[in-house]
Order: sequence, then structure tokens, then C-alpha cells
Amino acid sequence: MGKKSFGGLTRYLAFLALATTIAGCAGFTPQDAPNAISVNANAALVSAPSAPLPYALMPINADVLRATNSITDAPGLSFSRIPGGNYRNVTIGVGDIVNVTVYEAQAGGLFIPREASVRPGNFVDIPRQQVDQSGNINIPYAGSIKIAGLTPRAVSTIIHERLKDRAIDPQVVVSVAEQRGHQVNVLGEVNAPIRFPIDPGGIRLMAAIARGGGPKYPAYETKITINRAGRTYEQSMSSVVRRPGEDILLAPGDVVFLARVPRVFMVFGSTPSPGSVGGINNRRFPFDNDEMSLSEALAKAGGLDPTRADSRSFYVYRFEPKPLLESVGIDVSQFPTQTAPAVYKFDMSKPDGMFLANTFKMRDHDLLVAAEAPSTEFIKLMNPLTAVTTNASNIGATVFYSRQSSTVRVAP
Repeated sequence: MGKKSFGGLTRYLAFLALATTIAGCAGFTPQDAPNAISVNANAALVSAPSAPLPYALMPINADVLRATNSITDAPGLSFSRIPGGNYRNVTIGVGDIVNVTVYEAQAGGLFIPREASVRPGNFVDIPRQQVDQSGNINIPYAGSIKIAGLTPRAVSTIIHERLKDRAIDPQVVVSVAEQRGHQVNVLGEVNAPIRFPIDPGGIRLMAAIARGGGPKYPAYETKITINRAGRTYEQSMSSVVRRPGEDILLAPGDVVFLARVPRVFMVFGSTPSPGSVGGINNRRFPFDNDEMSLSEALAKAGGLDPTRADSRSFYVYRFEPKPLLESVGIDVSQFPTQTAPAVYKFDMSKPDGMFLANTFKMRDHDLLVAAEAPSTEFIKLMNPLTAVTTNASNIGATVFYSRQSSTVRVAP
């Protein structure tokens, strides 16, 4: 076989290999799910494509950085604004066990017999009573008294008024033996869930969590939920720790629930392959502390891939309130909602881009994308073509030398 024939064979084999490669979408190669062509071909109805989602693209600078960080640092819902707090006076509630003691000035009155030897002292203890569902207790010669919602001092005054015309200068002392009505519950991710009555003078949120043994997880991964009067309020524990004003007084019936809610960010694009960084086989990374900068997040993801990444085009995707966009000169009239999609662009090829990234504060569920360099797509296209032509050339060479060897004659 001559060189011309060999070259023709090589071209034929290259064409055959390329055709086989292209035909892979038709079922010549294995696949683990229907491909796009199959999905579109078998659809009974295809709706019209939606319009592109408008978003704001903001190259990062000092003003943009200052504006977005101010939103990141802004407090969320304030516990200090929850109605019904500031509970300081312990009142009697339904289910409480109360003690009532009545003193008389001298013997021979309503409760103390005239014979001094019969009993010592000038007082009588009324048997303990539990406040019923109607909020009442019964006192001999005073009748049924509604005491739920009153302080022990107020109840003493009521009983005194009812007995003063029958007993000898009566004095009444009322105390709560067991508080079962005005209690709070501390549940969830605490070391020792507990239900306990509110102390005289009230109890604050962090003190209640301390009674439950404290949180199981770090403050930056813990969310506090307070259920009060049929409404729910949420705040991160880090915010409560940083702002003492959020450590509110609890109210009777409050339920404090702690949940572990790790904050995360996602990384896509031209970064190291999943699994190559610390054995983490995904692109979803948790926060390591209360605050994380963009440079820390990028370092945790393994940085940029030097063989593929365009260091001049690194993006952060998130939703921002429209007032923030207006403050940096962006027209927000085309955004119908209160928040708008925003994309921040960083030029990591310059030193100032690195400094800005080190100051940019991350938020929960931020999306980081490292764009590919323009040459990467060309390289991706050429790699399979190079492999095909190389394989075809190797096959042609094998066939050529096989035929050459079969024509060799051994001299007699």
C-alpha cells in the first residue's frame, strides 16, 4: 500500500470515527437519562419560552461594596418589638397551687377558738387549692374568688375585704406553692429541653436558653423561634448575642425553639472539580463562622482553576432590595417586586479586586460563579477532534503495517 493509499485510509477512518462520535446522540453511546432531543421530540405540548429574567449587573467598587455590606449587616426582625413582653410581675394562673393563711388579732374570732389551749398561734392555714379552669378558688366564709391574672398581694386584699366584718382584724397572706399556669418551654436543639415557671421579676430569653442547657450548635448555625400568642418570630442567635436589646423578657406561655440552620453558599464554574478540595464531593459549602468574606469563601472552594478560569470575570448572584440598587444609580422601574436579581462582578486579575473581595461580606445561599476564559470553549471543541484523528491515524498505521507484514516472503 502506497503513501497515497495510506493517507486515504486515514482520512476515511477519521471520518468514520467522527461520524460515530456525532451519532452518539442517536443511541450509539450509553446514557443514564433521556437527552434533550428525546425530551423535546416526545412532548405532547411545548409552551412558549419565557422572557429573560431582568437583573442588575454591578461591577464592584467602593460605593457598591459599602451599599451591599450595609444590607448584610442590617438587623432582621427585632425581638425587642414583639408585643406582649416586659412580663415582670408574677400573677396567678389557671392550674397554679396556692397557699392561703389567715391571721386574727385574738382568740374567739372566726378561725381561732376561744380556748387558748386547743391550738397554738393566732392563724389558720387554708388547705392548698389548685386554681380551676374558671380561675377560681374557694375560701371558707369568703366564697368563690376569681384570682387568675391577679398578683398574690391583690388576692390577699380581696380575701381581707370579704372577711373583715366576720373575723377579728383579719390579715391574709397568699403565696403560690407551685406555678403550673405561667410557664415557658425551651425546646429543639438544646442540651436539656425544659418547661419551667417564670421567675418573680421575669426571665430573659438567654437565661431561659441557659436553663435548657444551652444550644447544641454554634450561634451562627442556630436560629431562635419564639411562639407567642399564636404568632411566630425568628432571629439568629448570633444577632441576639451581638445586640443585648434582643435579649427580651419572656411572657407566660412562650415557646422558645432552637433549630440548627447552617448557612451555605454554592460555587460553580471554573473552580477545582468537586471532591478535590478536602474530600467534599459537592459545590455546596457551609459557613465556618458568623461572618465570611468572599475571599474566604473562594479559598474554601479551592480558588480559581488556573487552566480554565477568566480571573477578570468572577460573579456573585443574589437578590437585593430595590433601594440598594437605587442608591448606586440603577433604574429599578422594570423590577415589579421589592427585591431584584443582582449580579456583582469582580476582576480578580487586579490587586484592588482582591482587596474588595476580602471586604465583601457573604450571605446565606449566595451563588458564586467563576466564568471560563474564552479559549476554554475552543480547547473543549478541539480535544475530541484531536482524539478522533489520533485514533484514526493509529488504526490506519496498524492496518498498513499489518498488510505490509503479510506480504513479506521468506527466501528459500
